[in-house]
Order: sequence, then structure tokens, then C-alpha cells
Amino acid sequence: MILNNVTTIAGNGPVSVQIKSGKMAPVKDATADALQLTFDNALVFPGLVNSHDHLDFNLFPQLGNRIYNNYTEWGKYIHENYKEEIAAVLKVPLELRINWGIFKNLLCGVTTVVNHGEPLTINDPPINVEQCHSLHSVQFEKRWKTKLNNPLKRKLPVVIHVGEGTDELSNHEIDELIHWNLLNKKLIGVHGVAMSEQQAKKFEALIWCPASNYFLLNTTAPANYLKKNTTILFGTDSTLTGSWNIWDHIRLARKTKMLTDSELYSSLHTSAGSWQTNSLYNGYVVVANKRKKETGFESFFSTNPADILMVVYEDSIKLFDATMLEQLTHIDLSAFSKIYINDTCKYVQGNLPGLMKQITEFYPAAIFPITSN
Repeated sequence: MILNNVTTIAGNGPVSVQIKSGKMAPVKDATADALQLTFDNALVFPGLVNSHDHLDFNLFPQLGNRIYNNYTEWGKYIHENYKEEIAAVLKVPLELRINWGIFKNLLCGVTTVVNHGEPLTINDPPINVEQCHSLHSVQFEKRWKTKLNNPLKRKLPVVIHVGEGTDELSNHEIDELIHWNLLNKKLIGVHGVAMSEQQAKKFEALIWCPASNYFLLNTTAPANYLKKNTTILFGTDSTLTGSWNIWDHIRLARKTKMLTDSELYSSLHTSAGSWQTNSLYNGYVVVANKRKKETGFESFFSTNPADILMVVYEDSIKLFDATMLEQLTHIDLSAFSKIYINDTCKYVQGNLPGLMKQITEFYPAAIFPITSN
């Protein structure tokens, strides 16, 4: 597959890029029968890695109406004050909730998502779903010390919510986690709002979720200091605490200026090599509209789901904009569903309207950020 008239994140363009074995490569050795696609002012980049999501929690609205000291205070509050809202969403079968969480990510150009929670059975997802050795947190995970030091999982990094708060308890639980890591397992912390630079040295990586942090705590992890001692990855958490649109989260992160543009971009791509696969090597490529006169980074950070023109896995197209139809005469449209994001027509692999219909049968109040015919 050859992508013509595209710009790379480095600002090189317009150029032609070949998608070969799922990677972007020069076109000099392209075969004569390669599919040729031509774009009008487009940006090409590897698919995003969302390093923290709860796939089954993305039908929830944001729950909470004040600033909390920590996640345990927030958790207790929402279970006391939003019982009906929580029960309504949980009526939707788990499989349907998971599938919507996957589509939510695909629509944004996320092509690897790391699910935090119990292992899930997912059949042939359109994107890469990374499942990890998850512990919820020091406060909520029963027998967390035993699970942390499970010798059968010694080689697996442990992913755990930690330091999600602004009080002494939140800082102390980080020390407690470090103290009880008896097997010296690789730790990947999530949130880390209360984390110090010294504590960061004990972590393989920290997953930064600024939108979720600001919603709960009105502050976020000091990524500008923590990055000196650990790897910063990027995550959204679920819609319980943030927008469905990862690009809103990314722009909020950029606004803090805690990471440079290059570092923030890396947290969504190259730094995500902390997982078994990452977007530079899992075969996914995204093409999006590019704003004229903007640099590659400027255009990247101004992207929204409506701007996504194509998501490709090796030679398989997972999503494309309706403006590409004339060039995709080989596509079997029966495998795709037609949807609209802000009146922009897209075709996405799978029966997304059917999934939405099934969900509303259990949860009539469900609100989706897309529409269909």
C-alpha cells in the first residue's frame, strides 16, 4: 500500500510512504501492483497507544461533583451517591461494554489499548488489546501483597493504581508498595499524583492520566520532575473520569507544558515499548487531516476523531473516511458499518450500529459520540 501526498510527524512532506509489513518505509522497492492512495494534505503517524483504560467502564458518564483527597474517597462517594447510575450501566452485559470500549479507542486512532483489570476474553478485536498483570490498588485489591509477589508471574511487570491523591495517605501507599515488592518486580504505576522523584526511581514506568487526575483531584502527577527518573506513558482511564476522546486528554497534557511535544508524542508511541507490543511495531498506521501551514506536531496535537482519514493494520483497513471511497473500490463494504462523527462520515470495520442498538436495549440512557443511519 502506497500513501501519496502525506506529511510525517517530522514535517517531511508532502512525500509518498509505503506501508510494508505494517511499517512505514520508502517507496523505492514497492511492487507494481501495490494499492496507491492519494491524500489532500494529510498527516501520517503510527497508531496511538493508550496505556491505561478500563474497557468495560466506557459507557459511564463522568461521576463526581467535587474535588476529592484521593481515589478511595471518590470511590466511596460515587457508590453512595450514584447507585442508580452505576446499576443502570452494569445491566449491560460485560461483552457489549468491552466491545464499545474497544471501538471508542479505534475511533480516536488508538490502535493499542492496555486494559487494566481481570483478563478478558476478546475475539478478533480490530485493534491490539494488551492485557497485563493488573492489581487495582493498595487500598482496593484484596491480598495485594500476595498477588504482587506471585512467583509464577515474576517476569511480568505489575500495573497498579498508586498515589492517586493529594494527601499523606496517597504518598504513603507508594512507599508501602515499594517496601512489599519483595521479588523486585517491575512496577508500572498508574496516576502517581503523590509520587516523588525518589519514589519514581523504583518504577519501570508511570502512566500519566492528567484528565482523570484533574477531574478527581484538580491537579496531576508532576510529570516534569518524574520523567527524570522513570518512563512516562500516557493513558486516559475510562469515561468515569474523562472524555471519550483521547485527543482532549492529550491537549490538556500539552497545555501543562510538563512534557515537551516530542516527549508527549513519545509517551503515546516509542515509550510504550514497556508493553509487549507498541505502535511502532504492531503494524498500525493512522492517516489524519493536516492543517495547512501547521507543523507535524501542531497538526498532530490538533487532531480529533473526525479528522481520522484511515486506520490501517498492515494491508487491512480498519477505518476510513467516506472521502476515500472512490479510491477503495476493492473494499468489501459489507464488512464495514457507516457512522458519523460530527457529521463526518466514516466506515468502520464491524457492526458498530448493531452494537449500539444492543447496548441501548439494556441501557436506554446510553449516549454515544457517534450516530448512524
